[in-house]
Amino acid sequence: MEMLDEIDRKITRAMQGDFPLVEEPYKEIAAKVGIGEEELLLRLRRFKENGQIRKMGAVLQHRAAGFTANVLSAWVVPPERMDEIARCMCESPAVSHCYDRDTAEDWPYNVYTMIHAKSRAECEEIAAALAAECGLEERVMLYSVKEWKKTSMRYFCENEEGLA
Repeated sequence: MEMLDEIDRKITRAMQGDFPLVEEPYKEIAAKVGIGEEELLLRLRRFKENGQIRKMGAVLQHRAAGFTANVLSAWVVPPERMDEIARCMCESPAVSHCYDRDTAEDWPYNVYTMIHAKSRAECEEIAAALAAECGLEERVMLYSVKEWKKTSMRYFCENEEGLA
């Protein structure tokens, strides 16, 4: 794997901020970095191919979008049905996260889903529908009571004042 040069570091700093909501966002990012759009896209493809980045995605501010109830639903899923249940859960547009976890002696839950809705009652309805659709019975609902500040990792930020 190649080492990142200074331009790669500038690209990394630029890409971890807010994405420009303009007609040609990559052109704007490239200009901030001091390179052409084609070079930016070429380097981003190389990052992806080398495994230096996995994905780029949007972060929905769910409360601002009206989703004020959030629940982590922990489910008991037979290990032999894990892939089937994961597919079933992930098909729901109300589920933002779905992952498996190890169980413990006093905690039999091995699949977690994060459900977002407009009320606790709606969360309960969604979980009940998922249980019926996926053929599951045992779950626990752990509601969010406080939202803590969410931040992503930031890299190469020694010079936060600018990209140059």
